[in-house]
Amino acid sequence: MRRQQGMRLDERYVPYLQMAGLYHLARLNDRWFRLDEPLVSAFVERWCPEMHTFHMPFGECTITLQDVAYQLGLPVDGHYVSSCLTDFHVYIQSGRPAWQWRLLESAPRGADEATVRRYACAYIMMLLGTQLFADKLGSRIHIRWLPYVARLEEMGGYSWGSAALAWLYRCMCRVANRHVVNWPMASRWSGYNPGVSEKGPRVQMTRLRIDMLQPKDVSMQKTFAE
Repeated sequence: MRRQQGMRLDERYVPYLQMAGLYHLARLNDRWFRLDEPLVSAFVERWCPEMHTFHMPFGECTITLQDVAYQLGLPVDGHYVSSCLTDFHVYIQSGRPAWQWRLLESAPRGADEATVRRYACAYIMMLLGTQLFADKLGSRIHIRWLPYVARLEEMGGYSWGSAALAWLYRCMCRVANRHVVNWPMASRWSGYNPGVSEKGPRVQMTRLRIDMLQPKDVSMQKTFAE
C-alpha cells in the first residue's frame, strides 16, 4: 500500500470516514508505506490463477477475507459493491459534473459543515480510486465510485473488504498471465528481467528467501471457521 501524497487526513473528515467504514484505511494512508516491488514480483511468479493461491515451498497459501478485514479494517459484511454508473444526470452539481471536483488539499479553516463534507467526499474518492482499486498510475479516480460517495450515509453498509479482495485476485490473475501487456496493473506488477532491470538482483534474492522458507517461518492465523 502506498501513501497518497497531496491529500492529508484532516481530523474533520473522521466522522465521515467512520460513516463510510474507511477510517482505518485512512489512518494507514496517513502514514508512509513503501511498496516492496521485488517482493511483489516474486510472489506474482508463484501465483496460481486456477486456485487463487501462492505455490510456496511448504504448500499452498492465499490472501483471505480475514486478512483484508484484519489488515485494512474494511467491512466484510453487507451489500455487494457494483461499479456500474448510468444515471450521470443525478450527479450534476451547479451545472457541472460532481466528478470535476479538484480538491487536493485539506478543507479551508473555518469551512462550514457542507464544505468539510465535500472535501471529505473527495478524500474518500481518493482512497477508493488510488488505494483499494488503483490503476498502474495510481493518480486517477474512476467515476464508478461517485454514486457511493454521493450516498455517504449508506457507504458503511457495503462489503468493501470483499470488493477489495476480488479486485486483488483479479489483478494477480491478470498480471500472472504473461500474454497480458496492455492491462493497467500488468505494467505495474510485472516481474523484472534480471538481465535488464537494475532491480533484478533484488528479485533474485527475494526468490531465494522464499525458496528457503519453512513451515515454522510462517505465522498462520486461525480462520473464521475455526
